[in-house]
Amino acid sequence: MTAPLTPPPPPHQQPSHNAWQAPPADGGVGVSEYGQDGPGMKTEVREAAVITVAVALGGVLLGLLWWWLAPHVPLVGDLVDKKWVVYFKDSEGEQAIGVDGTFTLLALAFGAVSALAVFLLRRRGGVPLVVALAVGGLLGSLLAWRVGVWLGPTQDVIAHAKAVGKGVTFSAPLKLGAKGALLAWSLAALVVHLGLTALFGPRDPEPYPSPYAASPPVPPAG
Repeated sequence: MTAPLTPPPPPHQQPSHNAWQAPPADGGVGVSEYGQDGPGMKTEVREAAVITVAVALGGVLLGLLWWWLAPHVPLVGDLVDKKWVVYFKDSEGEQAIGVDGTFTLLALAFGAVSALAVFLLRRRGGVPLVVALAVGGLLGSLLAWRVGVWLGPTQDVIAHAKAVGKGVTFSAPLKLGAKGALLAWSLAALVVHLGLTALFGPRDPEPYPSPYAASPPVPPAG
């Protein structure tokens, strides 16, 4: 006699998990997993434009502080053969270096503060925001330079010497000798923003699930 064949389990008791199941048509990536990642490019460009203008306008404050804090370079006027000549009162003084140093330190501080403000407003970052910080910092430095020169003593030192009189000390006009200081704001902003993004920025999720994820248990056949 032959043993009776065991009937297959009912459909509702068959295992629902198949290890060799065909991948979905979208390549195994769900639509919900890769939805829109943050704002669109148009929104980022608009935000970058606003940030560029805001950072650049900060150059007005930088120019005011530079004019207020920068050391004065003393000059003296004299008459030589009925011609006015102007020379440094202290030929070995370091006031001119202090003018450049003051601008550079202030620009570095403004760069760090602007990068922190942008990071707090937009933690996800993005290339447009980084470009906005760099361009805005450069424009702000140029604006600060011109504002400080405009607020400082007149550029016509001969006329100034004539106005104050022979042998009277007066301040030289503000002058930025090291033009590389104009890049300090942008460099500081980029370095600080990069560091903040690396330390405290949001982390991207894993693009693909792990192939070693635990499979759901298979119910026993009844």
